[in-house]
Amino acid sequence: MAFEELLADPVIQKYLHELVGPQGMPVAAAPHDGEVTDEELAEQLDLELNTVRRALFILYENDLAQYRRLRDEDSGWLTYLWTFEYESIPENLEAEMRRLRVALKERREYELTHEFYLCDQCSIRFEFSEAMEFGFECPECDTKLDALENQRLVQTMDRRIGELDEELPPTPEELQ
Repeated sequence: MAFEELLADPVIQKYLHELVGPQGMPVAAAPHDGEVTDEELAEQLDLELNTVRRALFILYENDLAQYRRLRDEDSGWLTYLWTFEYESIPENLEAEMRRLRVALKERREYELTHEFYLCDQCSIRFEFSEAMEFGFECPECDTKLDALENQRLVQTMDRRIGELDEELPPTPEELQ
């Protein structure tokens, strides 16, 4: 998929935004064909060099950019030449979705196997053992704790897990 097509996808835009933040988005949205230095990007985008470097290293950590170093023979200074490698974005997103599905399933199981109590005044949720330890009174405001039904939360998780299952067939490891 070409870079322009990738960046036109709102899901990929959000993914990049989550990675580099609003200040780093101009860097993420400006990959060059071939190599570019951080200084060139900072000048072209009218951004501070540290902002550009931060975004580039975040992209690097997520396998979306690579660099090679060149040492100037005269000064000994290092120059970093960056290339963008956005071909792995779909695979990265799929891996994120798989991690989310696993986390939701684990959280769902936790919600189903624990009993919770809520302080209506402070909106603090306690597990049964914590509530019992506090005599079923909020340690912040001394209000009586009420049993909390988390059925809607579990249903919401079920719905989201179902959506993820429709988008991503489970791996053999996830089926076990």
